Amino acid sequence: MRAIECNPYFFGKMTAIKTRKNPKMLTIDFTFRELEIFCKVVELESFSKAAEAVFLAQASVSERIASLENKVGTQLLDRLGRKVIPTAAGELVHKHAMLLFEMKETAQLEIESFLGLEQGDIYMGGSTIPGEYILPNLIGRFNKQYPKLSVKLTIADSSEIENRVLAGELEIGVIGSKTLHGSLLTRKLWEDELVLAVPIHHPWVRRKAISLEELLKIPFILREEGSGTMKILDSYLRKSGVDGTNVLQVSARLGSSTAVKEGIKSGIGMSILSSRAIATEVKAKLLKALKVKGLSMTRNFYLIRNKQRIASPSCQAMLEFLLATAGE
Repeated sequence: MRAIECNPYFFGKMTAIKTRKNPKMLTIDFTFRELEIFCKVVELESFSKAAEAVFLAQASVSERIASLENKVGTQLLDRLGRKVIPTAAGELVHKHAMLLFEMKETAQLEIESFLGLEQGDIYMGGSTIPGEYILPNLIGRFNKQYPKLSVKLTIADSSEIENRVLAGELEIGVIGSKTLHGSLLTRKLWEDELVLAVPIHHPWVRRKAISLEELLKIPFILREEGSGTMKILDSYLRKSGVDGTNVLQVSARLGSSTAVKEGIKSGIGMSILSSRAIATEVKAKLLKALKVKGLSMTRNFYLIRNKQRIASPSCQAMLEFLLATAGE
């Protein structure tokens, strides 16, 4: 959940209310900002992490929580060592606070849609291949069409992008493997081919393909856990009758396609990479792309969005733009 800036009286500050049955009855009094800080502590299970997320000192966060607990009249958080968890009352406050946040966002989005606003920020994510090799060019084209919109692109592995879209931190994502999560809307965008990248000085550089048996004998550089490329490779290997990536002779595990390419050029090993990721190196004759006989490794990139959240007008513009590029 991203930080929410709002007037604490947006929903009205609760004050003393007299009723016919009990003229002295008081309502619980708290501000929107206090609820935001409380929810961030619950989400991150830490005062220090929450302080960093809401741009406050830890002491200030502790004071806000103490103030909220005083206003509510009961303890809302239990401190279990370094971990912070909500009490039963805290769970109740958290549930209703999240509903308020959703109501505020829905109101903002509907008003923006009504007014036809075409300015603001778009928070999107891309797994490594689309994030580094496809989206930057498309964002440039998008900005020419919508110069008042600013795209904030986060690049991480497919699993993290999926989780951040689910959490509401990102409005949309583009990942390299199809998600099965029921809360995510998924649309196919572009096709990609996985190839074996070998250094230009390797004896195989004169060949167009190698056998699966040869692949299983070479020093191999793996990507990090959660990589869409590795998930696809593992699936294809298993379909061929071997125990997925477990059968590879792993010489190193590196955290990005760029690192893997540098590892290949330096002689650490070879790897299966997106043809899009090595296009520049192949053109410059720094790497050679080979096929693996019996493994026609193609995959798709997918657009994902949390179907439980309303797309802002700016996000909707990006969604339509990306879908229009499908097949490129």
